[in-house]
Amino acid sequence: MYRWVLCFRYLRTRYIALASIISVTLGVATLIVVNSVMAGFSAEMHKRMNELLSDVVIDCHSSGGMPDQEKHLERIRRITGDKLVGATCSVHVPAMLGIEHNGQLITKQINLIGVDPKTYGDVSDFGRCLLHPGNRETASFELYDNGYGSDRKNFPESGWVYRRAWAAYQKAYQNEIREAEAARKATGNATGASAGPSIDSFGSDGLFSQVAEETRSREFDPQEEQHCGIILGITTCSSRFRDPDGDVGDYFYCRPGDDVRVIFPNAGEDTKALNQHFTVVDLYESGMSEYDSTFAFVPLDRLQEFRGMVDPTTGVRSITTIQLKLAEGTNLGEVRDALRREFPPDIYAYNIQTWRDMQGPLLAAVRLETTILNVLLFLIIAVAGFGILATFFMIVVEKTRDIGILKALGASNAGVMSIFLSYGLLLGIAGSGVGLLGGLAFVHYINDIAGLIEKITGQEVFDPTVYYFNTIPTIIHPITIVWVMIGAVAIAVMASVLPALRAARMHPVMALRYE
Repeated sequence: MYRWVLCFRYLRTRYIALASIISVTLGVATLIVVNSVMAGFSAEMHKRMNELLSDVVIDCHSSGGMPDQEKHLERIRRITGDKLVGATCSVHVPAMLGIEHNGQLITKQINLIGVDPKTYGDVSDFGRCLLHPGNRETASFELYDNGYGSDRKNFPESGWVYRRAWAAYQKAYQNEIREAEAARKATGNATGASAGPSIDSFGSDGLFSQVAEETRSREFDPQEEQHCGIILGITTCSSRFRDPDGDVGDYFYCRPGDDVRVIFPNAGEDTKALNQHFTVVDLYESGMSEYDSTFAFVPLDRLQEFRGMVDPTTGVRSITTIQLKLAEGTNLGEVRDALRREFPPDIYAYNIQTWRDMQGPLLAAVRLETTILNVLLFLIIAVAGFGILATFFMIVVEKTRDIGILKALGASNAGVMSIFLSYGLLLGIAGSGVGLLGGLAFVHYINDIAGLIEKITGQEVFDPTVYYFNTIPTIIHPITIVWVMIGAVAIAVMASVLPALRAARMHPVMALRYE
């Protein structure tokens, strides 16, 4: 009993121990915060990647693609059996997107994807990423009247209502210019030639700059017609910024209802560039900048026709990608290996990967970063351990006569040693306990704290324009907290071993004679 009495007495009266407790507290709190944030980022990335990417992807490297998609799907179903939950075929092709905005041509390199809207949602969470509520159940490549971005702040008017209004304005403006030109020609007023802008130089804010020419050549009426629909990644046609109030906003170069131009190669050996107009029918926002800044979706059948991937004699269509969704709990590696045996690389120019294989470098980088941070932060607690070691050696020196009295009264070597080990245990428990409470509180209010720091320093702590998360994601794993607590207490106890051994080995007579 005397051991615990002395430990609590030293803990209350020895203020030098407070420095050790603070060191352990800071180390434990920092470990909890860092692990929670890293776990949140990792979980958010895994969730979004698994939702956006199907479980297994079969890509064809041949320029002509995979002919006869149905036969491929039959072979795949025979291998996967009941494990297969969904399958879809698509065409992936690199392309260049052109947006006319304020008289300027904005170009973006994109990945043009032809998808089957009936089956693409079976292998990915495609609908959830679309702005219009009507497209979230089953995606459509037809333009809606309105209703885009209803849950977003300051989203510009879009859809047929916007398209018709702007087309009417364009038509009236063009008619006004033609009438002015005709009047100038009739009067012979040469000075009036530069009185107004020409149709070709008019900047249409990303809308219908080609309307006049197409209306004359193909009788295309943008007030009633649309081109083949395209769904653009939201970052391909917008840029993010912070307004004076600190809120994140988007500036759109084009919106649903606008026409854009896409240049992409045809299929086959005789490669040619195809130039095609599309009408933006929706925007895609997954929250992953890698996809939002490059993906553009069009109907699969139309892209196959544009690229010449339909055999004119048999009507057989070719594809470049097959995506598979497997039942939960399925070993993706086994299915991948079985498909690789079915489609050997020496015969088929196919690349078969799981979603983890495709994002392997990124996931490995996150794991490595988490490991390194844990090692570095545990070194902070180790530094606290050296502080405890130095503190205990000082206590042993100062309490040499007291130790001699205890041993003269009958205290054993083990008993004296246990006093200092218990003291180290109490320091570790006290420091890690306070650090646990502080760390959990910090994690709970981390976004509020980040906002406060931004106001004080004027510097962004967490920039959603980079991460595309509105808030800092955090996940607290109880097992991680347990290991952090055990590690901190263990370091504190180990730091007290050497001073405890020195105290236990003291001879009572020599200790009593110590000056």
